[in-house]
Amino acid sequence: MKDHEHRHGHARDGETHDGHSHGVTADADRRWLSLALTLIVVYMCGEVVVGVLAHSLALISDAAHMLTDAASIVLALVAMRLASRPARGGYTYGLKRAEILSAQANGVTLLVLSAWLAYEAVRRLIAPPEVTGGLVVITALVGIVVNIAAGWAIAKANRSSLNIEGAYQHILTDLYGFIATAIAGAVVLLTGFFRADAIASLFVVVLMLKAGISLVRQSGRIFLEAAPAGLDPDILGGRMAATEQVVEIHDLHIWEITSGQAALSAHVLVTPGGDCHAVRRALQLHLREAYGISHATLQVDHLGEDRTGTGPLLHITTRPDGSAKDGGEPPHEEDIHGPVHRPGPHTP
Repeated sequence: MKDHEHRHGHARDGETHDGHSHGVTADADRRWLSLALTLIVVYMCGEVVVGVLAHSLALISDAAHMLTDAASIVLALVAMRLASRPARGGYTYGLKRAEILSAQANGVTLLVLSAWLAYEAVRRLIAPPEVTGGLVVITALVGIVVNIAAGWAIAKANRSSLNIEGAYQHILTDLYGFIATAIAGAVVLLTGFFRADAIASLFVVVLMLKAGISLVRQSGRIFLEAAPAGLDPDILGGRMAATEQVVEIHDLHIWEITSGQAALSAHVLVTPGGDCHAVRRALQLHLREAYGISHATLQVDHLGEDRTGTGPLLHITTRPDGSAKDGGEPPHEEDIHGPVHRPGPHTP
């Protein structure tokens, strides 16, 4: 967890401590993505024509994958536009998860397309058509250059967004596919072994499956409101409980609103007569500096007040700007959900 703390403990260049901004602006992201989209669409149209003329499934599969590249970038651009809209009405977080929907759509598309290409590749392994190796090699080499340029453009955008990372994975997978296609074309040209084209297609399929499964899994974690990858809630809860004057932490929930934007809520019990406001500030500072969590809602009560109902009740909720607001009834002990964290000699 020290490595995790080190990663989140300092803002990256151009990034504020709240984790909501980065050195690359949204407008710059859109420009880089639009450049990559133009490169891909222009090349893809030419590749389809050459693939049909050369009878190359590897080229056609690469072109089909480039179509999904283009679709993934279009989805990313649309999702970025939606996610930038301010929160209003029933959408209290805005439409930030539109980016995660886009990432999941990219992953599912990769999986579906890989299944179709795998079927075609196996069919061509059994009955390989004649492939024009020279056309395959030349087209694949041009494709490598185009994908490097498109990948460079997307890499200049904010890849901490799972949405943009999904588009980048499409491009990267396609680059590897073109390398395999160029090798297959050279084998066909030099040896006449036509099955090399189908074998290259299967290699592309494996890469597509790997990227698709990763995107679906990561976006699924966010939709299921799992804790951010690499962050252990039990360790975090133990460290919160080790804060001075804290007696117990329960109802601890950690999730991601969208990629790179974590949120946390918890019920904190402090020693009778303890300074609830000071505890809240200390916990908020620790969460922000050690874990990069600035969106934290903490209900802070004195020990015993939430069980007996005696004495003044103090319910403190942190706003994003760090200020506090009071009011509300804390839950009774029987309403506690999840593990309870208390300070002790074995606190992580």
